[in-house]
Amino acid sequence: MSTADAPERPTPPISGAAPRLLCIQAPYYQAVCDGMRVAAAEMAAAAGATLETIDVAGAFELPAALRMAVQAKRGWDGFLILGCVVKGATDHYDYICREAFAGVNAIATETGVPIGFGLLTVHSLAQAEERAVPGRHNKGREAMFALLSQVALRRAWGLA
Repeated sequence: MSTADAPERPTPPISGAAPRLLCIQAPYYQAVCDGMRVAAAEMAAAAGATLETIDVAGAFELPAALRMAVQAKRGWDGFLILGCVVKGATDHYDYICREAFAGVNAIATETGVPIGFGLLTVHSLAQAEERAVPGRHNKGREAMFALLSQVALRRAWGLA
């Protein structure tokens, strides 16, 4: 499926109180993260949700920050993970991507907490920039769609 064939993702309806969401981002590529976060925030606002944002040093720190946020029990209904890792000439990319993905997945499956995962893993900055432009194919927007859908599901099943 090409990007042009990607489905339209309308804002999911959320029952109950306005969701409180936390965006944990690794803004090494600031413009890319900004583009994804703005699109995500627009969808969150359309759903009536509030979105707080914190920064971490890099993609490797995303899972630990997520674990701390879950443990903090500050009333967040879900978490949005944003960042970008661009492949370089060393194996660093492979290790960082693998551990960031595995860490976030472990927390998601252990806790059942709603998570929208918007960590780009790309071969060039141009690929990342394409995924962070405004519009329905913005990966921050798509991650927010996933997050809001999970929040809605959790509430529908009486887990929130």
